[in-house]
Amino acid sequence: MDHLFSPEGFDDTGAGPLYVQLHRRIAEAIASGRLKPGDSLPAEREMAAMTGLSRVTVRKGVEALVASGQLVQRRGSGTFVAPKVEKLEQALSLLTSFTEDMRRRGLNSESRWLSRALHNPSPEEVMALGLAADERVARLERVRSSDGLPLAIERASLPQAILPEPERVTTSLYAELQARGLRPVRAVQRISAVNVTPRDAELLGVTAGVAGLRIERISYLPSGKVVEFTRSLYRGDAYDFAVELKLAPEGERKTE
Repeated sequence: MDHLFSPEGFDDTGAGPLYVQLHRRIAEAIASGRLKPGDSLPAEREMAAMTGLSRVTVRKGVEALVASGQLVQRRGSGTFVAPKVEKLEQALSLLTSFTEDMRRRGLNSESRWLSRALHNPSPEEVMALGLAADERVARLERVRSSDGLPLAIERASLPQAILPEPERVTTSLYAELQARGLRPVRAVQRISAVNVTPRDAELLGVTAGVAGLRIERISYLPSGKVVEFTRSLYRGDAYDFAVELKLAPEGERKTE
């Protein structure tokens, strides 16, 4: 590690800003395996002394690696190489639950429940679920993991009439709805990029501010009634979302 942070090579003005050179040097060490998941980096002050760079320069280089998910910082402990996460590809054309999706991949799914209870609805829930003023909602909030690795935070809201006993959901929400004859058959999803908040970062085991994917899903019964309003936050370093596109029928095509 002493060689990694030696001052030689940082004086090449054609290689870009100094913090970028430090960023590149550490990233290459991670990619090559010289720095392994869980390895700790020297403190900022020590890196500055070893490289001959200013602490501001060191901080900028490290912060860029934290933002990209290659390093994680733990308050009171230091800076570490992030665990290696294998990316999962999620097809957007399939209406499946997290449990079903993991089973299809041959992986185990786990839930750490944060809450399961009935509540008075928020204005957002009233609008999304089409509730009357006196209706209540079942809220389910949990961290979804596979083989011990947190992958997503799922926050689902359903009308009380659909799920009167939310505590009955132990694994798959869709399995419980299927048993009640109320499984959704279609959904509309919206995906947006977000920076993970400190609270959610702690739940997912990532650094606050890193990139995440927010998916908002509204699901419908065959009758057209809304059955589910779910807001999920996925780790940006763990998921790729894919959708198949097809050429429109010839009669529907427009040409410029």
